[in-house]
Amino acid sequence: MHLSGALVVVSILVALSFDFINGFHDAANSIATVVSTRVLSPKLAVLWAAVFNFLAIFLGTAVAKTISSGLVDPHQVTQYVILAALAGAIIWDLLTWWWGLPTSSSHALIGGLAGAAIAKAGWQVLVREPKLHWPIIGTIPGLGAKWMSTLIFIVLAPLAGLAIGLTLMVLVSWIFKKSAPRKVDGLFRKLQLLTAAAYSLGHGSNDAQKTMGIIAGALMVGGYLTPGEFASGWGPFKWAIILSAQAAIALGTYFGGWRIVHTMGSKITKLRPVGGFCAETAGAITLFVAAYAGIPVSTTHTITGAIVGVGSTSRLSAVRWGVAKRIVWAWVFTIPAAAMVAAVTFWIIRFFVPNA
Repeated sequence: MHLSGALVVVSILVALSFDFINGFHDAANSIATVVSTRVLSPKLAVLWAAVFNFLAIFLGTAVAKTISSGLVDPHQVTQYVILAALAGAIIWDLLTWWWGLPTSSSHALIGGLAGAAIAKAGWQVLVREPKLHWPIIGTIPGLGAKWMSTLIFIVLAPLAGLAIGLTLMVLVSWIFKKSAPRKVDGLFRKLQLLTAAAYSLGHGSNDAQKTMGIIAGALMVGGYLTPGEFASGWGPFKWAIILSAQAAIALGTYFGGWRIVHTMGSKITKLRPVGGFCAETAGAITLFVAAYAGIPVSTTHTITGAIVGVGSTSRLSAVRWGVAKRIVWAWVFTIPAAAMVAAVTFWIIRFFVPNA
């Protein structure tokens, strides 16, 4: 096998490793609520989430196309840029997993991709066209539409989760205000199985697609996909890319990280089945809308906002704002931290491979 072919294989294996770590790191997103409310045992919960992560295979690839060509100029991407980007994302994911912080694997990958590409070709490598145009606000200056949408949704996704979760919790509380608490708990224990499945579908439809975009980019750079095939649906590699990425994230979810489950499921606020139902529903709605629009949002940010929204309906003191503050600071640092690690990794690679 030629060096270029070997690099393609290495890039794909590292990408699938990141996908596994993504599922491992973000398992809490899919199962924290259903575990903390004791609707399912931890083992059954991760199996439930993993199955529906995989079934998201049928929900399209709009987010993958954003990652593969909507954020950085694909003509400046090499196998070494891809490897450095993945290194930045993986290292940040592992550090935040160790610290027990539910940060975004999606934003770690986006930051890694930007940092490695900028280290190679400068700031102009970031895609700046077309511009984002909103009906009332008009054209938003700055980066291209996909970058602006991604950055805006860093704020909007948790706020949407919070608003929808809070609204659902208020509505459900009003509808069932005269019902016996035990009867309500019994009903929402059953309903939580459906909402946990919906949230896991949303998780799979958004997070696994980032890896698909990276793998497709590696195949194009290596000459295994033509630019036309890359742009139109990945040619003969389409289903191999989709199946491998979905399988990797599903396996990662199955072997999920319990440190973050503990933070998400009990440290932010205490949840009952009705609260878990509302939080999961709010998260799933936000993720499905984002996946349809091709916006790579953070599943972590979304469910955290939803949990905070649900918890705040009883009283503001029910939310442990100190824990929430630590999580928000980790969100702020994710893209720049992953970008810096990726840039340093690329510079190290270039020291040994000058034409990287």
